[in-house]
Amino acid sequence: MAINDADSKLLWGRAAGICSNPSCRADLTAILQEAKSYNVGEMAHIIAKSEGGPRGEQGGGSDGYENLILLCPTCHRHIDKSPEGTFTVEQLHQWKKDHESAIRSQFSDAVFDNLDALKGEVSKLLLENKLLWKELGPQSKTAREDPGSNAYKLWNIKKLDTVIPNNQKITNLIEANIKLLPLTEYKAFLLFKHHASSFEANQYCRLDRYATFPEEFREVFEI
Repeated sequence: MAINDADSKLLWGRAAGICSNPSCRADLTAILQEAKSYNVGEMAHIIAKSEGGPRGEQGGGSDGYENLILLCPTCHRHIDKSPEGTFTVEQLHQWKKDHESAIRSQFSDAVFDNLDALKGEVSKLLLENKLLWKELGPQSKTAREDPGSNAYKLWNIKKLDTVIPNNQKITNLIEANIKLLPLTEYKAFLLFKHHASSFEANQYCRLDRYATFPEEFREVFEI
């Protein structure tokens, strides 16, 4: 079996499109001119698919998310071609766990003295998401005027390695400063949090419906 689309997206999204080797951390999306793009990330098997492969074992490793780690081509090649025992199954699992945990916890320790400072940081992340959507999303000028362009491919990548991590950063920022929120802002945050989780789930496994971005949140947090 080949790696399925859901596991591929889950791996890419949770690693935020960054090499999981702690001594590398290369950005695995290359953006070219005129909205052309390619990604250089490789979904490496922690336990080789074949018994005789790197870190192989009887029966071989699966193609599932739990046996995959996102690496750049250089790290993938170096790890797999190193002498047996140089990079262990346990070590690669730890790399993956630590990297994905670090991505999910970004900004969770950022504490502000006042609500305006918090809104300023949240607004920056919202702006990046908004600009990506306007430039590459399904309603973007590129998508409307040139349906044959590959902008949609870049949008699909950016949803995983930028928008979803930014949404997590926003959630972490606000939860770390929840005491600053009046009731109106708190309600808007709950709506956003629901949107962020369902938007992410929809990228990995298409849902019949998911919560759209709440305008109430934009009104109170976008500067």
